[in-house]
Amino acid sequence: MKKSLVLAALAGVLVGLVGCNGGSETPANTNASGPSTDNGGSPTSTSARSMPTAAGNTATGDTIKIGLVASLSGDLRPWGADCENGAKLAVEEFNAAGGVNGKKVDLMVQDSQSAPEKGKTAAEKLISDGALGLVGEVASGITAQIGQSAYEKGVPVVAVGATRTDITDIGANIFRVCYTDDFQGPVMAKFAYEELGLRNIAIMTDIKQPYSVGLSASFKSYFEKLGGKVVDEQKYESQQTQFSSQLTAIKDKTPDGLFLSGYFNEVGPIIRQANEMGIKGPYLGGDGWDSREIITNAGEAIKNGYFCNHYNNDEDRPAVKDFLAAWQAKYKSLPATTMGALGYDAMKVTLEGLKNAKELNSKSLIEAIENTENLHGVSGDITLKGRNGNPPKRALVVGLDPVAMKQVFKKAYEYFDK
Repeated sequence: MKKSLVLAALAGVLVGLVGCNGGSETPANTNASGPSTDNGGSPTSTSARSMPTAAGNTATGDTIKIGLVASLSGDLRPWGADCENGAKLAVEEFNAAGGVNGKKVDLMVQDSQSAPEKGKTAAEKLISDGALGLVGEVASGITAQIGQSAYEKGVPVVAVGATRTDITDIGANIFRVCYTDDFQGPVMAKFAYEELGLRNIAIMTDIKQPYSVGLSASFKSYFEKLGGKVVDEQKYESQQTQFSSQLTAIKDKTPDGLFLSGYFNEVGPIIRQANEMGIKGPYLGGDGWDSREIITNAGEAIKNGYFCNHYNNDEDRPAVKDFLAAWQAKYKSLPATTMGALGYDAMKVTLEGLKNAKELNSKSLIEAIENTENLHGVSGDITLKGRNGNPPKRALVVGLDPVAMKQVFKKAYEYFDK
């Protein structure tokens, strides 16, 4: 998630939006051809992506500079705060273990202010200050701007939660640690069709968010491939608060489920209003739902809601338990969203790249990150080698408990052929 999120004070649920895409999200490097793909969007070679020609930066002195761009203010602040905390935790552990040949990492942080143009400015500042590589962002619209600036300067970027499928087409210096919308759409279609037994779905799409548009399209395509029918598609715009006209049209089509591909800001009120009009769900969506605020805004009706996410604090895996223990020791709380884990993983990929780089410069770092294989992240194992920057990642489907104000794990999906 993969827009705005929950207030930091509401932190307590894990994970999320992703993923997510926000703002203007068209990758800016139109000279980079799109990757050849298999399995519905997971590239299998790097031959299609163009390599930056600029030299990038070289480490000097006793430290190695790495930059983080995060939404520390604005609508996306809760995701940005978790991302920053995750990245700082990874750097702290790395430096405590000795860094690279005794050199410690100097983490420089800039605020994107939840806006693509500010993200671009932040990235350019970090690059000019000597960052060998960048981590960020969550929203694909911001990440696209960061990626373009980094491509022009020859600096690698490891995106945290940018799920828009074509974001890595900018260049061979762009990577991510999250799944893409080409995967989470089919995951939710599969869950709706096979687990919930839904056959007639209505879709509501935020036409101001390319994330929402793309996610609706990938869900629809796979749901119909499974044999389901999309009985209606309605559109709305970000910051809209009343949805009676769209919901009236949907109600007339009597769907047995509603797919809402937007962000929690609007999805919460949509679910509340749908329930009041007699459209009882189930309601389904993507990682843009990842916020406790959706529970507050949707009310009791959210108990019939399900969405796709990257990670869950309640997962019974050693990597998760170790991560949460370290997080609690440092921050005296749990990550509020999935961006804590993904921020940690994105920084870990970058730091492992530094350890494996032939030289401490941006060009060698790009090569080392590209060769990442089976890195054990909190959100799952990460392989980037031969994947055009897109690791094959598993996805989780979670429900929402309005009483406990938390997400409830439902089903995990390993990467599958779409």
